[in-house]
Amino acid sequence: MVPSALAAEPAANTAPELLETFGYGEVSFEPGVHETQLLETQAVLMSLGMDELLKPYRVRAGQPAPGANLGGWYDADAFCPGHTYGQWLSALSRSYAISGDASTKAKIRSMVQGLRQVKDLDVFFKGNGFGNRFPAYIFDKLNCGLSDAYTFGDCHEAADTLDYVLRSAQPSLPGKALTRPEQAARPHKDVSYTWDESYTLGENLFLAWQRTGDKRYREMAVAYLYDEFFKPLAAGDNVLPGNHAYSHLNSMNSAAMAYIVLKDPTYLKAAVNGFNFVQQQSYATGGWGPQEAFVTPGKGELATSLTKTHASFETPCGAYGEFKLTRYLLRITGDASYGDAMETVMYNTILGAKPLQTSGQAFYYSDYNPEGQKVYHPDKWPCCSGTITQIAADYRISTYLRDSDGVYVNLYIPSTLKWKHAGHEVLLRQTGSYPFDERVSIDVRAAGPARFALRLRIPAWAKGARVTVNGKHVRGVTAGRFAVIDRTWGANDRVELTLPLTTRLEQVDPETPNMVALMHGPLVLFVLGGGLQKLPEKTLLGAEQTAPAEWLVHAPAGDVHLRPFTAIKEEKYSTYVQLV
Repeated sequence: MVPSALAAEPAANTAPELLETFGYGEVSFEPGVHETQLLETQAVLMSLGMDELLKPYRVRAGQPAPGANLGGWYDADAFCPGHTYGQWLSALSRSYAISGDASTKAKIRSMVQGLRQVKDLDVFFKGNGFGNRFPAYIFDKLNCGLSDAYTFGDCHEAADTLDYVLRSAQPSLPGKALTRPEQAARPHKDVSYTWDESYTLGENLFLAWQRTGDKRYREMAVAYLYDEFFKPLAAGDNVLPGNHAYSHLNSMNSAAMAYIVLKDPTYLKAAVNGFNFVQQQSYATGGWGPQEAFVTPGKGELATSLTKTHASFETPCGAYGEFKLTRYLLRITGDASYGDAMETVMYNTILGAKPLQTSGQAFYYSDYNPEGQKVYHPDKWPCCSGTITQIAADYRISTYLRDSDGVYVNLYIPSTLKWKHAGHEVLLRQTGSYPFDERVSIDVRAAGPARFALRLRIPAWAKGARVTVNGKHVRGVTAGRFAVIDRTWGANDRVELTLPLTTRLEQVDPETPNMVALMHGPLVLFVLGGGLQKLPEKTLLGAEQTAPAEWLVHAPAGDVHLRPFTAIKEEKYSTYVQLV
């Protein structure tokens, strides 16, 4: 018997209003890889002592500095002293907003107070004889961390500390967003002193203004907008090639925030066009920027990179930047394609990163070489040891979004959302084994009759996707859009979503059509073992799923085993296969 059909309203690709995230504490995850990454990263941060965390700040300001050095990039005379302090404060604040844990709150307060008690912090930014390569970069991270501590960490003292940090850093900042050539034209000790990232400051300055109401942050954000980069992007000029990949994508978050605050469409065009250019030179995994640089389109440079480097994608930093940007663009436009891009990067890069260690070992590059392998960065506490802690908390605010009309389900992760709609308590619970199984169940429990629209992202690859509500088929479900169910919800409703996990091939770039990755739904299936496999297309597409995270190809030369990135441990793998 065919169930009777429910009519779905047309799924517009333009949001009628700016979508908002739910609070960190309104979403809870079931045990799984997302929750494990959060718990592991937060445990590392909670293990770090205050004297060790503050040591580079105290030493460079000429004060007594007890405690051991953390080592690596973090130390007073190291590559980027104290650089992750702000990111770790940010991550702890977001974690506290999730858990309400008293010990986390105490750690946040200690970090805020400890930084405020460092005398002559301006000397830290100037360098005090050591030199400081990255005053803007470090200020940006501290701004983010203190703003988050004020907003999510229940630490009102953070606003005063942020004021102190701003006054201390400002004399060492350039006053505008400098391009790297402009930095190179200034006096510097070596090329690394031309790598500061003043062009990323706008996003967190706008957020600081929104949160504290202090107009200095807004004025400074406008002054640091990277118009030398944004205006050509807005005009459709691809100025990405050769630029540092992560920081220039991250700067697009400032363009998105500039649009939200200033309502200038130039900045939205810059963010949209810029991200389109990034996607045009992305690997099948969603990663980009081999050797940390954007490539020139039309030259087959992604294919060339496969054998030229093992540094294919700066994973925690790149994924964090892309998560922010796709979330902004989804909030502004309501376009489901941004959720698709976020999902691709999540499953094929960051969720498979090796766990952060208390020793400072951190995963940095995803490796798409035919002899690929997961390894830690050779230096302790690199930049990616900061961003992995932030993105692990942010999966929650990326899974669900809302407007005055209802809820958007953007990511399919076993989780529970609790919120109030029109005065009624509503609970939404996701279950299932997606992306290893095509079925997702969503139970809706409203304390009283609640009318709202439930929007479900249907990935572009999910042709033939189906949705039912209490067994009744929903019409108007289209791949690449949000399926919309606008109804009055009760105390015991169930939505069933089926996303056919299509198996397909994706070229590394148009110039190399025979170099392909095998896709299954949102997953890239990586070939286990070293060396480039050469297989017929039909053979590769005949891959069989033999276990939740195992696939098998019966090839003439012997069976080929494949796994998603999250299931790969120490073994070698290859991302791409050559068709013969």
